[in-house]
Amino acid sequence: MSDNALEKVPTGINGFDPIALGGLPRGRCTLVTGSTGTGKTLFAMEYLARGLAEYGQPGVFVTFEESPADLRRNASSLGFPVEQWEREGRWTFLDASFESTQETLTAGHYNYAALVSRIGNAVRATNAARVCIDSIGAILARYPNVTSVRTELFRFVTHLKELGVTSVVTAERLREYDGVSHLGVEEFVLDNVVILRNVLQGERRRRTVEIVKFRGAPHRTGEWLFTIDPVEGMVIIPLAFLRPGTHASTERVSLGNPDLDRMCGGGVYRDSIVLLTGPTGSGKTLTGLRFAQAAFDAGERCLLYTFDETLEQLSRSAAGWGIDLPAVQGTGLLKALSTYPETASIEDHFLNIRREIEAFRPRRLVIDTISALERIVAPRGLLDFVLALTALLRPYEITTLLTSAPTGRFTSSLTPSIAAEIASLIDSTITLRYVERGGSMHRVVAVLQHRGSEHDAAIRQVFIDASGMHFGEPLPDAPSSLSGDVTP
Repeated sequence: MSDNALEKVPTGINGFDPIALGGLPRGRCTLVTGSTGTGKTLFAMEYLARGLAEYGQPGVFVTFEESPADLRRNASSLGFPVEQWEREGRWTFLDASFESTQETLTAGHYNYAALVSRIGNAVRATNAARVCIDSIGAILARYPNVTSVRTELFRFVTHLKELGVTSVVTAERLREYDGVSHLGVEEFVLDNVVILRNVLQGERRRRTVEIVKFRGAPHRTGEWLFTIDPVEGMVIIPLAFLRPGTHASTERVSLGNPDLDRMCGGGVYRDSIVLLTGPTGSGKTLTGLRFAQAAFDAGERCLLYTFDETLEQLSRSAAGWGIDLPAVQGTGLLKALSTYPETASIEDHFLNIRREIEAFRPRRLVIDTISALERIVAPRGLLDFVLALTALLRPYEITTLLTSAPTGRFTSSLTPSIAAEIASLIDSTITLRYVERGGSMHRVVAVLQHRGSEHDAAIRQVFIDASGMHFGEPLPDAPSSLSGDVTP
């Protein structure tokens, strides 16, 4: 950091500080703006609560709308002991809702002096390093014109700076992509601007956070996906889960099919993430079940997610291949879960998978199929999901099999750039396809990618019988286009 660089104050909000390149600039005011339901109050609450819980920095919360009692309950649901902090003198609520609703406050005559004095007294009594104002719009709307708003807001922000605190000020906006704030001047007065959005896309809500400016300080640009979790609060995906590179395993793990193991040079590495693509009926689920069976045979735990079938359907399919799925689950080595993509957002599906991994501690994971998630998310969202998943799995060295079915008969709906980015996150890519020969359709398999290891580059015919899946000799006349579709 250069001598002139502003020091950052970490927010502690899950995944936000990587966007902010360390946190909010110390001693300055940050405007957090958004439409109804975007999470402005939650951002302010978490900024204060995590500052105290994780960094020992007391805070003052000024509320113009919600009562302190409601805010205490909301904070308690996230595990923050605000009432205890209040008793200890490390957290102070200032309820300014009475002032903001007084009929005697005629437009243009509100005086910030009394409020600033109260905030200053609370900051000194609490020895606060952080202050939140939620929401400044309750007062600004009373001024007759934008010139008055700008003048008075500038004075108010100047007083906050003189207190030496790092503050968050929330404000409303009417539309998601038209302007920054309601009155159109707040963003010019405050040093930093963060926008929270809650956009309806394809009948589903998509939450994003964007840092518009940090005056005199660097930050990441663009919109970043986040969710509001009832346990963890704001979670920005995938940045909340990215970690520095970990140890690369050299241990080989069986995929549950001896022919496939041979094509992969003796199996896959312990920390591998394997993508198996193929159309309906090509053998993806069978491969996933054999992969889970191999975990059981090795005495390892396996977590199996299916987004396409019920557990009853999956058990029926497994029984057809000689696998008693309920019995294997009964041993405690397999946990099979079934859900449909439409039951939750892509972010919430990811958080549910993460919680299952942390609780069950599997050595293997099967997700069948991730392409089903395309029904609820844009391509960029699917990329974020895969990126966060790989960041989560690698430190645990969980051998993972992801299956995927093309949305069209032979092609994927993903854009080439997104498809290439997803492929770059995968260690091994195996494709199952149908090819036409002699007037009939034949299954074939090819290992398109096997990072860090030799592998069989041949396109081999696939036979499925009562005992499972077997590979035949290479097909010299297999179509060269087979290798073109390698992504979800």
